Amino acid sequence: MIRSLLICLIASLSLAAGPVLANELREIEMQDGSSITAEVLSLSNGVYTVRSESLGTIKFKEANIRLIRSKTVSANTGTADRVRTLQENMLGDREIMDLINSLQNDPEFKKILEDPDIMKAVNAGDVVALAANPRFMGLLNHATVKEIEKKVR
Repeated sequence: MIRSLLICLIASLSLAAGPVLANELREIEMQDGSSITAEVLSLSNGVYTVRSESLGTIKFKEANIRLIRSKTVSANTGTADRVRTLQENMLGDREIMDLINSLQNDPEFKKILEDPDIMKAVNAGDVVALAANPRFMGLLNHATVKEIEKKVR
């Protein structure tokens, strides 16, 4: 089970957190206690870009955000919900997000992102195709991914 969660985790990482969260409403709790319901569009250089129905598109520094959680709660405890929970936990952990952000500049990781077959499978959420791809699965042994794995267990 942890292996399939890691495959989903790496797929999430390969989209650099932003697109994985897009089109899904999140409750964003700020350090000052206020909160906003918005769609997370991206995370880049420590700045979240979000779109709120009432405020439009706005940006927040990561340091100003206490927690990001799903706006909907599901009774289903399947893999998709576990992956969503894992993503939420990662988003709420600054150390993990720093590790994720460091992967964006990693040459090995960038090379994987240039593979059209891998990106097609990532964008489609095709875990079976990702698990069958030896280059993608090799990322499970990447030092940063191993460190992230330790932190999420």
